[in-house]
Amino acid sequence: MKNYLFILCLGLCLNFGASTATEDGPLYDYSAYTECKSEPEDPLYNGGIIKTNEALGIINRPINSPVFVLNNLTSDTIYCFSSWVKITGADSAVIKASLTVDNTTFKCMGTVIAKNGCWSFLKGGFVLDSPSTCAFIHFQNSDGQQIDISVSSASLQPFTYQQWKMNQQNMINTERKRFATLHVSDVDGNRLQGAKVVVKQVSRDFPFGSAIAKTILGNFPYQNWFVERFNAAVFENELKWYSTEPQPGQVNYTIPDQMLKFLRKNQIIARGHNIFWEDPKNTPSWVRNLNPPDLKSAVKSRIQSLMSKYRNEFIHWDVDNEMLHWDFYEQKLGPNASLEFFETAQKLDPLARLFMNEFNVFETCDDLNSTVDGYVERLRELGEYGVLMDGIGLEGHFTVPNPALIRGVLDKLGTLDLPIWLTEVDISNSLDQETQAKYLEVVLREGFSHPAVNGIMLWTALHPSGCYQMCLTDNNFHNLPAGDVVDSLLKEWQTGVVEGETDDHGVFSLSGFLGEYEVTVSYSNRTTNSTLSLCHGDETKHWNVHL
Repeated sequence: MKNYLFILCLGLCLNFGASTATEDGPLYDYSAYTECKSEPEDPLYNGGIIKTNEALGIINRPINSPVFVLNNLTSDTIYCFSSWVKITGADSAVIKASLTVDNTTFKCMGTVIAKNGCWSFLKGGFVLDSPSTCAFIHFQNSDGQQIDISVSSASLQPFTYQQWKMNQQNMINTERKRFATLHVSDVDGNRLQGAKVVVKQVSRDFPFGSAIAKTILGNFPYQNWFVERFNAAVFENELKWYSTEPQPGQVNYTIPDQMLKFLRKNQIIARGHNIFWEDPKNTPSWVRNLNPPDLKSAVKSRIQSLMSKYRNEFIHWDVDNEMLHWDFYEQKLGPNASLEFFETAQKLDPLARLFMNEFNVFETCDDLNSTVDGYVERLRELGEYGVLMDGIGLEGHFTVPNPALIRGVLDKLGTLDLPIWLTEVDISNSLDQETQAKYLEVVLREGFSHPAVNGIMLWTALHPSGCYQMCLTDNNFHNLPAGDVVDSLLKEWQTGVVEGETDDHGVFSLSGFLGEYEVTVSYSNRTTNSTLSLCHGDETKHWNVHL
C-alpha cells in the first residue's frame, strides 16, 4: 500500500537554520519515556533549533510534503531529534520520522508506536554524509492507514563531535569510574606522610567480550590472545539446538563442555546463547517437520536437558531468539509458546538472567519488525503473564551506525530499569576493514558510555575461513584495524598503574575504573600489599592501610 507523508493542517512550512553551540555544551539530555501520556512533556533542550511548543495537527498529504524545513545543516554535526506524537483514526500505528535531504535521500530518524487519545515519545536523530542547504523532516505512517497525526514538543538539538565526545566522557567518569582515597597510617593510627603508593588494576568490572567457536579448543595462540583481552564470552553456534541435537535423540554436549572448561579455567563469564530460535531456517531440520504434539514433546526435552545440564553455568540465557522477526514456535504451538519457554527457563535456572535478544532495534529504524516500542511492548506482554524478564539483548549488526539513534533507543529502553547488553556487535563486511574499524569505535563508545548498558559482546569468533562479518585479527593473530580499535579502547578504559606518595594527611587519592586493584604501600623499610575493590557507587571509596 502506498505510504503517506504529512504536513501541518494549516499548510505551513516552518523554517529553521542550524544553531551554533559552544564547545562546552549543551549537556546531552537522557530523558525518555515509554508510557503513553495524557499530555506531552516539554520539549528537550527547550526545542533546540525548533522554537515552538505548540501541538501541530497533521493530516494525510501526498508524498514529498514536509513538516519542518531545515536550512544549512552541516556534516560535522550529530542532530538529536525528539517529539511527542498521537493519532486519531486507528488504535495504534507505527509512525516513522524521516529526513529528506536536498530532495533525494530518505533517512529514518526514529520511530514510535503512537496511540489514539494519548501522547507517545519518539527519540532519535541523524548525521549527514555531506552538508545540506535544505532538508525536510516528515512524519510517516508506516502501513499507509488513513489516520490523522499530531506532533507536539518537537526538538532538534545539534552537537559537534567534540561536544558529543565530551558528553560521553562525562558519563564514563560518572558511571564507569569511582574516586578512591587511601588512608595510610601505622598500627597506632598515626598518619604516614610520604609513603610510596602503587595501585594497579588487575581486573575490570565491566563485562567486555566476544563470541568464540570450537576453533578455540586446542588453539593455544587463540586462547592466549582471547584471555589477554576479554572477561566475557558467548558461544557462537555450539549451544544452539541444531548443534547439540542434530538428529532426534542424539544429544551431545561434548564441545560446549570443553569450551566452558576453558572459560572456567580463565575466570571468564559466559552468556547462554540460545535455547530456542524462532527463525525456522535456524531450527533443526528434523524439528521443522514435527506435528504439534511431537514438537511440544521435543521442545520440553530440549529445554529440560539443556538447562539441567548447565544450571548455574551461564550468567544469561537468550531464551527465544529473535522473536520479533519470526514466530515458528508460536505458529506451531500457539501464541503462548514463548511465554512457556520463559516460565520453564525461570524455574530451571532461577539465578540466571533471562533475555530477549533481537536485531535491528538500534542498528536502524527502517526495520518495522523490531522497533524500540515493539520491543518494549513484547517485554511488557511477557511481564503481564508473570515472566520476570531480566534483561534486554541488542544484537548490534551494523552497517553505518547512527549515534543519535543508538543513544535515543538506549535512552528509551533504559527507562525500563533492566540491564541492557549489546550481545553481538559487528560491522558489515560490505565495508572495507578501515571503515569497519571506524564504525566499530562509534558503536563501542556509545555502548560503554551509556548508563543503561551493562555489558558488550563482539560477534567476532575466528574461523580458518574468517568471521561472520568482522574479524579482529588474521589467522596468525596479527591485529586487523578492528582489533587495533578494540585494543586501544581496552587500554583507554583501564586505569593501569598509578603511583605517588601520601600527602601530609597520610592520604593518597585516585579516580579509577570499576574493578579489582592490587595496592602496594611502602614506608621506610616496611611494605604491605592489599587488594581494593572499586564497585559502582556515588560516594568516594575510603580504604585504610596500616604499616
